[in-house]
Formats: sequence, structure tokens, C-alpha cells
Amino acid sequence: MAERAALEELVRLQGEHVRGLKQQKASAEQIEEEVAKLLKLKAQLGPDEGKQKFVLKTPKGTRDYSPRQMAVREKVFDVIISCFKRHGAEVIDTPVFELKETLTGKYGEDSKLIYDLKDQGGELLSLRYDLTVPFARYLAMNKLTNIKRYHIAKDFDIAGQFDPMIPDAECLKIICELLSSLQIGDFLVKVNDRRILDGMFAVCGVPDSKFRTICSSVDKLDKVSWEEVKNEMVEEKGLAPEVADRIGDYVQQHGGVSLVEQLLQDPKLSQSKQALEGLGDLNLLFEYLTLFGIADKISFDLSLARGLDYYTGVIYEAVLLQTPVQPGEETLGVGSVAAGGRYDGLVGMFDPKGRKVPCVGLSIGVERIFSIVEQRLEALEEKVRTTETQVLVASAQKKLLEERLKLIAELWDAGIKAELLYKKNPKLLNQLQYCEEAGIPLVAIIGEQELKDGVIKLRSVASREEVDVRREDLVEEIKRRTSQPLLN
Repeated sequence: MAERAALEELVRLQGEHVRGLKQQKASAEQIEEEVAKLLKLKAQLGPDEGKQKFVLKTPKGTRDYSPRQMAVREKVFDVIISCFKRHGAEVIDTPVFELKETLTGKYGEDSKLIYDLKDQGGELLSLRYDLTVPFARYLAMNKLTNIKRYHIAKDFDIAGQFDPMIPDAECLKIICELLSSLQIGDFLVKVNDRRILDGMFAVCGVPDSKFRTICSSVDKLDKVSWEEVKNEMVEEKGLAPEVADRIGDYVQQHGGVSLVEQLLQDPKLSQSKQALEGLGDLNLLFEYLTLFGIADKISFDLSLARGLDYYTGVIYEAVLLQTPVQPGEETLGVGSVAAGGRYDGLVGMFDPKGRKVPCVGLSIGVERIFSIVEQRLEALEEKVRTTETQVLVASAQKKLLEERLKLIAELWDAGIKAELLYKKNPKLLNQLQYCEEAGIPLVAIIGEQELKDGVIKLRSVASREEVDVRREDLVEEIKRRTSQPLLN
């Protein structure tokens, strides 16, 4: 490498020397002599001179999606979007980047994960980090005070002044509906309230200035032990050990409505007005969750902190559960697949008059869900169709391309999803094999006899059964046979 670098430097210097001679209008013989030296050096360098190796890859943290993977994505998106629509949501979209000042100061310690873009046209821009802050900006900019929306099949939010906990309960119901429909395994939804956390920190002796940073530490309890979290609080964030111990007494508790009732009577926590408000709302929330039939899927978990700065009330996170290996072992959470909460102050940060619009919402971890569904399909060796083609237009003899083109045009115009092979005289066996590989359920076969009789031979690829269908009845017969969902 060092020898090559030295040779590259000689080539560069010799090139500059030749250019200098030309500018000085040196004699042709002298220039020719130096050019020859330059060419000799380049020959020694080899064909890669001056070229950097180009590695074909996607940027870090991104990926391509194959047709099979996209079929899985679309299936997941369909389930999510149909659920959002079932609950009366409208759809909006916002730009993939925002003014940097729009995003600054909204995410706490997660702010370091925001990607800044190069200055364009005098504006400092950043890629959006989530869909919640852009939604709040959208509400303030359009002076909206009431909307139920979804965004890119990932986020669902309810904005507006409503009676306590009714919208919050609906968001939790949506999470449970979605995860049940997607059939990705047993799950549990953890809930807490930012006011309970802040009240707990206050009565435990955490200085006001450290609330958010300590909150961020607590939020790691689903990934690391309490001892590691305590060490971070004390050693890295300067919290007194006895204060950390008092926090530990609370954040290691979880349960149902009985834990809410127990904490309402807690001598220390009941001294905090904030905590009492949060506990009162959680009590009401559990009433509504029971009516929705999902209380058994919800756990009040004091370790849930959700590190984003904009949350003001109820917060929640859905985790998939790992079945215990041994009897008596505790069920473990193996990863978050949805999360959200109430953020009543975020819109007011953007409104010129500081008018607040109460909001509550949820975000679905679609990338993690895609991976889980893909793994499940691979484990089951389940075939995934990557097209929705209903029928292949085929011919049994040669010189029938014109007839195939006429028929497929009729099918397309009638809204039938159809294909043909791009060959003048394809073999029937090749056409049938293509259907097998692509999962196309039907073949419409044209032959000379069929043309004389005014029929089309319709073949089921799965059963290999063939029936003659009058040409004018073909569209309805294909629709009847393919009315079932094409993706299992």
C-alpha cells in the first residue's frame, strides 16, 4: 500500500510538471519526453490508477425489499390501515424533513439521533425523527383542534378536548386489535403515566433539573438490570445512592388495577398532587379497558418511562412475550412492537399564542413486525405470492399470438389481473410451469377448436381440472373463482 501511494504521488507530480511545461510553452521535444515518463509511471501503477473501489451497498441502517418481502409488507400494512379506518381515522402526510428548529428540543436524549441535512436555500433542515412532532406542527399550522388521523400505516392519533381516558382507552384497544390480527405471538401492553413518574421522582428526592435524565435511565429497565440502571443514575448522572434506592422500591413494581389502588394509599406517593392525578386517571382507564375486554392484556408497570420529552400523561408500550422454558419461570418481554401516550403540550409549542390541543396516539413498530412475520413464514416454509395475477392467457398451438393479445385486452378492460408470456409461440408446458412458479390460479387456454366453438378452456392450476367457458361468460367465471384473498 505504501509503495502504491508513493507511486501515485509521483504520477501526480509528473502530471503537474507536464502541465507546467505546456503553460510555459516549452519545446515539443521536451514535453514529449516528460509525457513519456508520465505514461511509464501510469503503466507501473496499473489499470486502477486514480480509481477508488466502489462498494455496491445500501446506506447504513437501510435495506432493499425483495418482491416477497414487499408482499409481506403490504399484507401487514393492509391489516394496520383497515384497523385505523375501522376506528374512523383520516389519513394525512407530512414532508420527510422539517425545519431543524421544529424538531429541536422535543426528544430529550434521543435528540442526538436526528439527522441534519446540508443547508439548502438558506434553511436548516433535518430528517423527521418520528411522525408525532410533524403532526403537532401540522395541527398548529392549520389551526386544527380536532382530528383523528393515521399516517403511513404507522401512527394513529386523536387530537381534541374530550372526557378523560376515553381516547386513551381506544388507542390501547387498537394496539390489542392489531397485534391479535397480525398473529405474531402473545403480547402484553405496559402502561404508566408521566405524572406518576414525576410525582415519584419528587417524593424520592430527585432534583427537578434531573427528572428527564433520570426518566431516561428508568426507561432502560426493560433491557438491563436494576443494578446497572442504578449505577448509571449514581455514577454518570450524579444522583444520591439513597434517592436511587427509593426509586428502585417503586419502579420494580408491576400489576393491574389493584396496584393502582395500592399506590393511591401509598403514604409517600399520595403527597404528590401530580401522582394522584395520574393514578386517578389510570383507575378510570382500567374501567374502560375492562369494558373493551382487554384488561387482561394490560399491565401497570412503574418502570415504563418512554424517554421522549413531549409526553405529559398516560404512556404505553406493547411487548411480545417469550414463553417460559421451565414451569414457574416468569414470562419475559422480547421486544417492543408498539408504543405511544398522551402529549397535551406539544401543539402549544408551535402555536403563536401557545394554544394547547390535547393529543394521544400510538406508533406501530412496523419494521420489527415485518421481520417477525418474515421469520415465521420462512420457518413454516410458507409460499408467499408476490403478484395478484388471476389468470394467464395461454395458447395450445402456434400462431395464436394475435388471439392471445385480443383476449388479454378484453380481460384487462374488464378489470381482471392477467398476464401472458412474451413469446410468439410459447410451449404450453412452459406456460403452465410459469403459473405453478408464480402461484397464478387459473389458465385461459386458446386453441383452434376453442376459437371455432366460441369458448375458452379454463384450467385450474391446482386441480388441473379444465372446463370450456363461453367467451362472453369468461370474466364472470374468473371473478367467481378468484374472489377469495390471493395471499394466505
